[in-house]
Amino acid sequence: MTERPGGEILVASLLAQGARLAFGVPGESYLAVLDALHDVRDRLRFVVCRQEGGAAYMAEAFGKLTGTPGLAFVTRGPGAANAAIGIHTAAQDSTPMIVFVGQVGGDMVDREAFQEVDYRRMFGGVAKWAAQIDRAERIPEYVAHAYRLAMSGRPGPVVLALPEDVLTARAACADPPRVAAVPAAPADADIAAARALLADAQAPLVLVGGSRWDEDACAALAAFAETQGLPVAAAFRRQDLFDNRHPHYAGDVGIAVNPRLAARVRDADVLLVIGERLGEMTTGGYTLVAAPVPRQRLVHVHPSPDELGRVYQPALPICATPGAFLAAMNAQPPVAPDRWRAHTRAINDDFAAWRAPRPVPGAVDLWRIVHWLDERLPADAIVTNGAGNYTTWLHRLYRYRGLHAQLAPYSGAMGYAVPAAIAAKAVHPARTVVSWNGDGCFLMNGQELATAVQHSLAVLFVVIDNGMYGTIRMHQERNYPARVSGTDLVNPDFAALARAYGAHGETVLRTEEFAPAFERALAAGRPALVHVKADPQALTMGASLAALRAQGEAARPGGR
Repeated sequence: MTERPGGEILVASLLAQGARLAFGVPGESYLAVLDALHDVRDRLRFVVCRQEGGAAYMAEAFGKLTGTPGLAFVTRGPGAANAAIGIHTAAQDSTPMIVFVGQVGGDMVDREAFQEVDYRRMFGGVAKWAAQIDRAERIPEYVAHAYRLAMSGRPGPVVLALPEDVLTARAACADPPRVAAVPAAPADADIAAARALLADAQAPLVLVGGSRWDEDACAALAAFAETQGLPVAAAFRRQDLFDNRHPHYAGDVGIAVNPRLAARVRDADVLLVIGERLGEMTTGGYTLVAAPVPRQRLVHVHPSPDELGRVYQPALPICATPGAFLAAMNAQPPVAPDRWRAHTRAINDDFAAWRAPRPVPGAVDLWRIVHWLDERLPADAIVTNGAGNYTTWLHRLYRYRGLHAQLAPYSGAMGYAVPAAIAAKAVHPARTVVSWNGDGCFLMNGQELATAVQHSLAVLFVVIDNGMYGTIRMHQERNYPARVSGTDLVNPDFAALARAYGAHGETVLRTEEFAPAFERALAAGRPALVHVKADPQALTMGASLAALRAQGEAARPGGR
């Protein structure tokens, strides 16, 4: 072992864990790390971003795509504060991620030095672990622990503060061995109990979500559904765990859930939940599954014992990863597959009917546009979205074919679709990546279009522009009809903005213009943006702005 500066030790420790991509905004607080990255840039690519929130989102998306921690480097104080949104998203979405934050040197600590923050206190309530590395020789220890902790149990974010003097101090230490997530497997008694509960079921439903899924686990899920004859629903923004074209697919249980599917969840006699922690969005505000004791016989499979019984007291808690549980179930003969075939067909028929187009006001019909994307995009396309009413067309109409086809924030955070798509294209350069945005959502991280151009990442960005924060306007019209306040937007020409960044730009004013504009954008071979001007009246999939206002006025005391 030879002496090396802390920055070099850190980068070597990351390489030892298999790191190949990192995202960040440079800062003087971690110059020694940037210097070390220069020597390994052919093995560990540093994607320079335009704002730390975008960098943190990219790292979170990398974690979703790979199951290994996404890496973000940010500077102290304001840089860490900007990155907080990505850390919160990683926590709520159960995504492995490590954020390295520059810190003041030990000779200045606790003096409120320039941009000094105690990151253990700042992120202690949201990260799985927030720590500070105070000795250069302990960097490998901290990195290995951060990787294992971020991936194990219920995955999540880790924050490590890096004092400047530690990064320049020299130490002799070995690189850490590569670590893996701690496995979790069901006991034989758990499998027998799950099978016994299913054997008595007349209207069972499988609900899948969460993280720690891989290709093998998804294949095991498909085999399980087919051999057992069971319907499979996907939790909020986890639709890519089960092929949405499969005849056993039930739809997604999230915002604006199909009322028929909501009833199926409520009326299930056995609800087999695999991987999903059963958050507010997936449970309809804890109404589809009542807390703390559900009316359904709940079989809850989760890789973290801390999530079992945290909100819901299940009939059968099983601490296991999705893959381990499904492999064990598939090793046994089917329980009673013929009993549920008609039940499963009826649920899938409900899903098909839910996708049938409805008329919408205006010259742009998002029903037709998303149906066209569903038929046009390749099976391995990755589609990203943020938060807002514009996302419901994707959730309801687009059929995700396989794992990692969907990148969307369980946390409901806006501004996610642009950086997530950039990360996806960096990880999978050969795959088609479409970033689906609302106008308000896009401009929260639209500056990262410059990152896509700089790094030659040919993402196709779609911006649905209706000149408002649509979700908030929807609630506003329902509760305070005709009293518009704080929800209107005056937007730029997004296609011209894209061209200013060096990307390809297209404008769509009518439905029939979308397909050729999209094809030209794809053919451009560089980042491209399609600006879709939507009618403000087409506020939701089920009701126009005027209809929502009328409903709100009718619901006011004394009526209109």
